[in-house]
Amino acid sequence: MDQPPPPAPPPTPVAAVEIRAATLPPSPSDAVFSIVRVTPEALEQNPRLDEALATVPGVSLFRRTSSLGANPTTQGLSLRGIAGSGAGRALVTLDGAPQNDPFGGWVIWSALPSEAIGGAQVVRGAGAGPYGAGALTGVVALTGGHASGLSASIGELGQSRVALTWDHRTGGGNDLFLAASGGHSDGWTPVRTGAGAADQPLTLDYANAQARLTGDLGPATGQVTLSGYREARGSGLAGAASRAQGGELAFAIAQQPAPNAIGWRMGAWVSASDLRNTSVAVAAGRATTTPANAQDSTPATGYGANAALRWTGGDWTWEAGADARAAKGETRERFRFIGGTFTRNRVAGGANLDLGLYGEGAYANGPWTVGLGARLDRWSTSDGKRLERDLATNAITLDVRPGDRSGLLPTGRAGVRYQTGNGLYWRAASYAGFRPPTLNELHRPFRVGNDITEANPTLKPERLYGVEAGVGGQGGATAWSLTLFANRLSDPVTNVTVGIGPFTDPVAGLIPAGGVLRQRRNAGRVDAWGLEGETSYRASDALTLRGAVSYTHARVDGQAAAPQLTGLRPAETPELTVTAGIDWRIAGPLTLHADLRGESVRYDDDLNSRRLGPSVSLDAEADWQVTDKALLYIAVDNLGDADVETGRTADGIVSYGPPRTARVGARLRF
Repeated sequence: MDQPPPPAPPPTPVAAVEIRAATLPPSPSDAVFSIVRVTPEALEQNPRLDEALATVPGVSLFRRTSSLGANPTTQGLSLRGIAGSGAGRALVTLDGAPQNDPFGGWVIWSALPSEAIGGAQVVRGAGAGPYGAGALTGVVALTGGHASGLSASIGELGQSRVALTWDHRTGGGNDLFLAASGGHSDGWTPVRTGAGAADQPLTLDYANAQARLTGDLGPATGQVTLSGYREARGSGLAGAASRAQGGELAFAIAQQPAPNAIGWRMGAWVSASDLRNTSVAVAAGRATTTPANAQDSTPATGYGANAALRWTGGDWTWEAGADARAAKGETRERFRFIGGTFTRNRVAGGANLDLGLYGEGAYANGPWTVGLGARLDRWSTSDGKRLERDLATNAITLDVRPGDRSGLLPTGRAGVRYQTGNGLYWRAASYAGFRPPTLNELHRPFRVGNDITEANPTLKPERLYGVEAGVGGQGGATAWSLTLFANRLSDPVTNVTVGIGPFTDPVAGLIPAGGVLRQRRNAGRVDAWGLEGETSYRASDALTLRGAVSYTHARVDGQAAAPQLTGLRPAETPELTVTAGIDWRIAGPLTLHADLRGESVRYDDDLNSRRLGPSVSLDAEADWQVTDKALLYIAVDNLGDADVETGRTADGIVSYGPPRTARVGARLRF
């Protein structure tokens, strides 16, 4: 369901210049699936893209903390609340190029400023067909923006931010788009009760830049995009921090389909990333920390290509395509801190490859639309290694060389939609999708405080099967939709508790008192059913109301791999999420925007022993349209200063999201 844009003053007339995109047009089969479109106006009101997308129920990062304070390794995106994952169970693309990190699967949201995004399409349900590997619970398909402007703001918690975009168009159909942004936050200390000298703020510094050139190549359109980012974070504990940097180069060329003519698209991309991350162990009373791990570098490269043909014959539209995605990388780190120094180092990593073929057909005739498609993917993981050495003697203490593995996975999707004459529609769909485990999940252990999670090179791909039925309509000022779904997630990669400290593990080493040892495992399956709905009401040109709800009942069947999890809820998975919003032009140039988000209880661990209470937060913004091209605003995040629990340790220490925070800023259009 499209979300209507907020009220705005009439735009200043400008000369229309059409920018042809290096993409194929939307497929008629899109109508049979659950798709929510997020407008540029909705994105503009939140400079952090993940927070803007969170207005769609069921869209969330692994933890409640947004990318303003979340470690990069927990910024994976998932849809529908079936089961969260730090690696993310949804595919994020920008103009068709994947944005998920090649080593860990998460998304560095600081690399994607909202001002550079022209819109987002959220596809809920397994994204088989043209999306392929990684689109397990759905897809967030971003499109590049074309607006020139300047945005700047300052606020509490030492926040500051500036973003600049410039779009230059020529009469020959060429377009050059440049974007850059950067920001800083002094952050907040997430631990309150029981906090000690070890507890520090979640600080953030970041910068990004993007250049995109689009132009005509005869009857086709070509596009090249180059982007890069850097960010530095304080992780909330003395001595713990992260640094991430990377970039992507993407090419695309497309020719639009026409009557009796085949349309086509080809694309290719290469991305590189590097993450440095230090973690610590916390002493009793949280007075001090001891270094636990120094992840000095995680060089990783992702690359791929895709191609598609599109043609129409009568009432049918057909598409056939192929794609390839590969990733290789390793972590280089020091660990086992004894006597004031690290005594061991580790190099662990490998390579992943996915090759896919797909075909889809869409039938559209009168009120009926039918879509069906199938994929076949060959996945493989190779060159795996985990080598650990004693730094004093250079002696090898652990040498794991898992064998290469591969397999074939068929997936597909199908759906039907019937449009009545009074604006009402009915639809039904079924789908299957999969996500191969990331290099991070396969090969890298990690530590958070006193909790240790071991890698597992034998992990299998996750698979999801689902069905859904929906009804909706649009008439006059009201639009609404309601969807009932049932999903089964097979072989979910889960952090399974192995033991609670103190004890010594032959691979992980000492697990201190209050600490927990977990290992990533394919833990049986997750069965989930739920209901999601959206509605919007445009009362007048000055007032729009919107609301949405997502309810997901998800339970784990751990089977033989993790019987202790059977009957429990997946970690970091709330049952109920509710959002509501208002866009109200109060008088003349003054407009109020407000967004409410609430969710029910979730658990911070697989055993459902670390309860995080329900949360409700309200964000508000008041805009003053100074001129047709200049706007001033004041925004308050978490207006009610709600205590939003974001984490809980084994010894009961609770972390919280940011307090009430005010910002003031300006947006200019060129």
